[in-house]
Amino acid sequence: MTASLTATAPAALTGRLARPLHPAGWWLWAIGMAVAASRTTNPLLLALVLSSTCLVVAARRTDSPWARSFRLYLVLGALIVVGRVVLHVAVGFKYGDHLLVRLPTVPLPSWAAGITLGGPVALEGLLGAAYEGLRLATLIACIGAANALADPKRLLRTLPGALHDIGVAVVVSITVAPQLAESVLRVRRARRLRGERVRGLRGAGRVVLPVLQDALDRSLALAAAMDSRGYGRIAQVPARTRRGTGVLVLGGLLGTCVGLYGLLDASTPGSLSVTTLLTGLALALTGLWLGNRRLRRSTYRPDPWRAPEWAASGLGLAVVLAMLLQGQLDPSVLLAPLQPLAVPAVPLVPVAGVLLATLVAVVSPPPVPR
Repeated sequence: MTASLTATAPAALTGRLARPLHPAGWWLWAIGMAVAASRTTNPLLLALVLSSTCLVVAARRTDSPWARSFRLYLVLGALIVVGRVVLHVAVGFKYGDHLLVRLPTVPLPSWAAGITLGGPVALEGLLGAAYEGLRLATLIACIGAANALADPKRLLRTLPGALHDIGVAVVVSITVAPQLAESVLRVRRARRLRGERVRGLRGAGRVVLPVLQDALDRSLALAAAMDSRGYGRIAQVPARTRRGTGVLVLGGLLGTCVGLYGLLDASTPGSLSVTTLLTGLALALTGLWLGNRRLRRSTYRPDPWRAPEWAASGLGLAVVLAMLLQGQLDPSVLLAPLQPLAVPAVPLVPVAGVLLATLVAVVSPPPVPR
């Protein structure tokens, strides 16, 4: 009793309850970091974004199973950088004045678009390939940070009613897969306790049927639980409203995708991308609002959206605005100087934006022990 009171005392004194940040807040922050990383090939800025992401994950992730996956994203990013460099050496377009090595050349037939294997490898081309790989690795790390920090089940619970059917399918899919793995372990443990030592194909055949039966029983139990909680109840809505809702949602999502692509593409004007993105979001939100009218559901203890969530979302938007502002002031500093080869610049505006986004590790609630 005394230990429990001691553990809750700091939260009571500071007025901050121990609760996780809303999963949508983490995703909005991570998407902002990813968009910022996609706007530059400057290795110093990319390294800063990657370091900021790792720092926030180390400070705010829990001990949940999905939180341990961030290391895999980092390993995948490192493999991408190495693979990008290897592809450049093997079949990439060679350019640069500082020659490193001259590999044997193997020309391919004309139907292979004139690609040549090997050839001279210059420092400029090698660094360019590494910078492009680093940018993609940073994007993957940002998405991995969102997956490591946000609870996927809580995120799906916050989906609007218009996406009810998709949410049900995703909830069932992410729930059945871990249950299937748990069923395999439970069946194998039961077989060992009974003294069965058959392995190989014969042993696998004896495990498959109990596992499938156990997974089916769990799926039926999940379906019964969802039905008892009112999943699938829809209100009577005119067909015209349903069609209009579908058109608005699909059109809004299409506009949102086009706007995000424009933000990720440095050659697209930022004003056009932002206008398309905002228009798509407005249409999608209108369709989702109309779609919510056909579904009657309640949420037990919904996740609150308070000042920390607004701060996380604002910090993610701030780093994007910093990159866009630097693109208007001097876009050349966002690119890696390869021809001629020079030391990358340190633009103050993007650096300040990334450092400001790192404050999410301070403004967000501390992780809740499981």
